[in-house]
Amino acid sequence: MLINEDIKLDYSDVLIRPKRSTMSSRGEVRLKRSHRFLWSKKKWTGIPIMSANMDTIGTPAMHKVLSKYKLITCPAKHHLKKNSNEFKTGHSNICWFGGIDDISKLSKANSGFIGLDVANGYTIKFVDSVKKLRDRCPDATIAAGNVVTADMTQELILAGADIVKVGIGPGSVCTTRIKTGIGYPQLSAVIECADAAHGLNAHIIADGGCTNSGDIVKAFAGGADFVMIGGMLAGHDECDGVLEDGVMKFYGMASESAMTRHSNHNDYRGTEGKTVEVEYRGKADDTIKDILSGIRSACTYVGANKLKDLSKCTTFVRVNNTHNTVFGNE
Repeated sequence: MLINEDIKLDYSDVLIRPKRSTMSSRGEVRLKRSHRFLWSKKKWTGIPIMSANMDTIGTPAMHKVLSKYKLITCPAKHHLKKNSNEFKTGHSNICWFGGIDDISKLSKANSGFIGLDVANGYTIKFVDSVKKLRDRCPDATIAAGNVVTADMTQELILAGADIVKVGIGPGSVCTTRIKTGIGYPQLSAVIECADAAHGLNAHIIADGGCTNSGDIVKAFAGGADFVMIGGMLAGHDECDGVLEDGVMKFYGMASESAMTRHSNHNDYRGTEGKTVEVEYRGKADDTIKDILSGIRSACTYVGANKLKDLSKCTTFVRVNNTHNTVFGNE
């Protein structure tokens, strides 16, 4: 048994210190980024925010809206097996995620990205599956996860992943930390995994834990190349859900709701997710505009006229402790 006494941080543990800026308007901020990937050698340009590949939000209707803003849609996993042709447009802004048993289907997907998505990215079987997918699809841009440490980020990259998905337990409908005691504070995971990935010219996705646009800003400021959001997109017209008494259901993919829907029960697996009710929010357009506005505003506060420069301009201030500490780029 070991105890790591280094301070680890979640998004709620920090704020970003404002700095002098020469910009006169948030309209000057450029949110589009261009990434070239290590193994596929392909280049992608867009706004690097992704919808989570969850039942209620990874829908064709959500993809239609996200595509307008050059955001990425990760369709819900069941669409890979049944309805992939419903996502007809914007293939460069689609990331199909599947499990270890879906490699054959993923290899046939017509999209900008494909990925392997499991709750525990630390198993040898998963690493071997990443290698297998890379061998099967040598020119594909591949994402893989989830992990939260630098060493495993590097191992997945060396196995063939262009992008590593980072996050264990931070999501609003994930109960992994409660059920298992396993996890890692999300901001520290992003910072450490981004550092490891960038050292190999690869990329990461910050997956989970964002409850507002400020959290998305902190993820980008911590070095994330992409940010994946789930709960922030729940409750909209574009979601797969029934509106009752002003609320819609939103659930984790390891919840009882998901297991029942996809007949995924077995004797050795319990739930590690929950079902919640979220307020009806109308059209996703308004939420997306609000998110992008918050990111632009944050960039003006620190003098970053491009999203790419945000992490270089960031100084985090710890706020959830007795003695505030400043760290970052002065």
